[in-house]
Order: sequence, then C-alpha cells, then structure tokens
Amino acid sequence: MTLFDASVFGSPFHPSPSDRTVVCPTCKKEFKPDSSEALPFCSERCRTIDLGRWLGEEHGLPSVPDPEADETPEGFGDDP
Repeated sequence: MTLFDASVFGSPFHPSPSDRTVVCPTCKKEFKPDSSEALPFCSERCRTIDLGRWLGEEHGLPSVPDPEADETPEGFGDDP
C-alpha cells in the first residue's frame, strides 16, 4: 500500500487531498489548499499582511543572546 492509495485516502484518518482544509496563519480562515495560489495563506492579501509583519519586525526568530557580543571590542570608540 502506498501513501497515495485510494483506500488510505478514503479513510476518516486520511482524508483525500480534495477534502482537506488548512488554516490561514494570518486570518485563521479555513480553506481548501487547491483554492489558493498564495499557500500557506488563503489570499494574496493575507500573504502581504504577513510580509509587512516580518518587515515591521512584529515577527521574528528567537535567538540565544551571545554573551561575547555584548562586550565592546578593544579599541572601539577610543578617540584617535
């Protein structure tokens, strides 16, 4: 049996791709993936809103502070 076997997709645990719905990460609307060209978003508008949030730094990736990065390099800021 393969992943794309009709008997697998026909079961309640593995809905067929056409029955599947996803949730837009921006507006939380449920939609069918084949109805959107802006995946994982439901529309181009939601995609643009998400891009604006990244560019405006509302979204970001977590990072671990580097203790050495807080130190001022030797000679930095000294008057010539």
